[in-house]
Amino acid sequence: MAVVLDPVLQEILACPAPDHGSLRVGTPTDPEADALTCTVCGRIYPVEDGIPVLLLDEATDAQREEPNEGASQ
Repeated sequence: MAVVLDPVLQEILACPAPDHGSLRVGTPTDPEADALTCTVCGRIYPVEDGIPVLLLDEATDAQREEPNEGASQ
């Protein structure tokens, strides 16, 4: 099931990485995933119980789709 966010909230949310890209719902391989993907760096942030977890340590790399280890903050 795809994440449903208030449009205003989705517009103001941004990737916490230094590039601060906007976030889109889903992942590159699964547009219905409970996740948000940065449009600039490709990091994927989980959405748990409807709440985006925008922590670099919890993000996954879109190419590997596994947790980033040693992600700098």
